[in-house]
Amino acid sequence: MLNWAAVQRSLDDLGTPLADVTFCVLDIETTGSDRGGDLITEIGVVKVRRGECLGTMATLVNPGKAIAPSVVVLTGITQSMVATAPRIECVLPSLQEFVGDAVIVGHNVGFDMGFINAALLRSDRASFRNIVIDTLPLARRLMRDEVPNCRLGTLATRLRLDHKPTHRALDDALATTDLLHLLLERAAGLGVLGLDDLVLLPKMGGHPQAGKLKLTHHLPRAPGVYRFLGAYDEVLYVGKATNLRQRVRSYFGSDDRRKIGPLLRETQRLAHTATSDPISAEILELRYLHRLNPRYNRVGTTWQKYCYVRITTEEAWPRLVITSEPAATGVHIGPLTSRSTATAFIEAVQSALPIRRCGTKIGKNYKPPVDAVPCAGARLGVALCPCSGTADEATYWRIVAQVVAACTTSPQLVLDPLWTKIAELAAGRRYEEAASMRDRATAFAGAITRQRRFDQLRSAGEVEVQIHDTTLQIRDGVLLTVQQPGQFATELELAPPVAPAFPVTLPRQAADEVLCLARAIDRASFHARLHSCTGEWAWPTTPVPEVTRLHAAA
Repeated sequence: MLNWAAVQRSLDDLGTPLADVTFCVLDIETTGSDRGGDLITEIGVVKVRRGECLGTMATLVNPGKAIAPSVVVLTGITQSMVATAPRIECVLPSLQEFVGDAVIVGHNVGFDMGFINAALLRSDRASFRNIVIDTLPLARRLMRDEVPNCRLGTLATRLRLDHKPTHRALDDALATTDLLHLLLERAAGLGVLGLDDLVLLPKMGGHPQAGKLKLTHHLPRAPGVYRFLGAYDEVLYVGKATNLRQRVRSYFGSDDRRKIGPLLRETQRLAHTATSDPISAEILELRYLHRLNPRYNRVGTTWQKYCYVRITTEEAWPRLVITSEPAATGVHIGPLTSRSTATAFIEAVQSALPIRRCGTKIGKNYKPPVDAVPCAGARLGVALCPCSGTADEATYWRIVAQVVAACTTSPQLVLDPLWTKIAELAAGRRYEEAASMRDRATAFAGAITRQRRFDQLRSAGEVEVQIHDTTLQIRDGVLLTVQQPGQFATELELAPPVAPAFPVTLPRQAADEVLCLARAIDRASFHARLHSCTGEWAWPTTPVPEVTRLHAAA
C-alpha cells in the first residue's frame, strides 16, 4: 500500500493552465458536525481533468459509533448500512493513493478536510497538504447576484446542474464537480486561466480595488520587474517577481501591508519588464529604484544615506571617522547602510583597541598645550591620547596597524576582546552592558561580512559565471550582460552604475548591485560554473569563524 504524503507547492509554482490541472472533488458524510467527537460514515471522490471524468471512488465507512437519528433522516445512511463497511483506517491509504497530488476541491471543503485530516492524524498518517479549492467562496464571488444563497442544493437547482446533491457523498461530489466546471467558465471571463489565479480569486473578490484586476491581464507568468503607475504615469512603486502575474495579482488579495490600499487607489496603469531569470529581475529592480526613487518604496531607495568608516592613515595620529563620500586616502569600510551602524562599528573597534577617541585633527608639527589634560579614555586606560602629549608615536602606529588588520584581514583582533568583555559583563550580571557590547560586536561582524562580499566579487575583475542556465557577465562587481542557452548575451534595459576597479573604494550608488550579485553567487556557489575571470575568484565563500561564532550566539 502506498504511504503517500503530498508536498505543498509554492504560489510561484502554480502558474499551471487550468486545462492541465487534475482536480479531485470530494465530499464526506459524518455522524455529526463535531470533528473531535463525530466520525466519517461515507466518502465520495470524483477525479477530473479538462472536463473529463478520470474516475470515481465511493465507499461507506464504519464509524464504530452510533449515528444520530437526525443524521439518519438527513443522509439516509443507517447503522445497518455501515455495519459491514471498512473502518476509516482501511480506507485512508486508498484515498491518499487515489487523490495523489491533485488539487482537492469541495463545497465548504474546510469541513470535509477537517474530518479527513483528523482521521489521518489518529491513524499516524501524514495529513493532506495539497492545494485546496473551495467552491463556496468562489460561488459567492462569481454568482452572488444570481442566487438567494450559495448552498450546494440551491446552486444545483438554480443553475440546472446535471447532478443534484442528496446528502450522499458521491452524489454531492458529482454535483460539486458540475459546479466547479461552471465556475471555471465564469472565472475565465475575469482572466482566470491559471491555477494561481484561481487560488487567489476568492480573496480578490472582496478587495475594494478588485475592479483594477483587469490591469493585470497582460502580465506574463515569467520573472521580471513590475511598476505601478499613477494618473500622470509617475512610477509609484517598483517590485520584482519570479512570476509577474501571480505577484501583482496577490496585491488584490493576500497582501495586507498598510501602504497597499493607498497604492492601489492611486494606481491607474501597470508596466512591466520580463527578464530571462530572477537574478536579472533583482538587479533591474535595484536600478529602477536608484533612478526613480518611487515614494511607495523604502527598501532600495536609501542608498543616498549610505556612509563609510575611514581610518585616516594619512594623518600623523590616525583616527576613525564617518564620511558620506570616500576620500582619496585612508582605509575605508563600506559603504555601510547608516550612520548608526557606522557609529556602532567604531565603538566596537574602540572597545577592543586603544586607538584615540577624540576627533581632533593632529598634524605632524602639533605640540600639546602645557596644561593639557589626558582625555577620559586615557585616564581609564582604554585609549591613547596624543592631544595631551602622553602617547608614544611608535606604540600608537602599532595600534593603528592592528586596527587596519582588524578591519581588513583579521576581525578576531576586535571580536575576541569583545567576547571576553561580554562574558565578563554577563558573569557580573551586568546584562544591559553585555547586550550593548554584543550589539557593537554584531555591527562590526556584519560590516566585515558585507565588506568581504564587496571585495570578493570586485577583486575578480571581469567575470563570466554560469548559475544554473543563466550566464552572467560581471565587471568590477556590476552586471553587464545576461545570456540564456542558445541566445545572444543581452544587456538590461537600464545601464549599470559606475563602479571603479578594485581596490578603489566602492561608490554608494553601486553598493546594492554588487551586494545583490555577491549574495546570488553565494547562494548558488556550489552550482556555479566559472567560464572566465581576469582577477581572483574565491567562491564558494570560506566562512569567517569569528563572524560565524557571533551570529550563532546572537
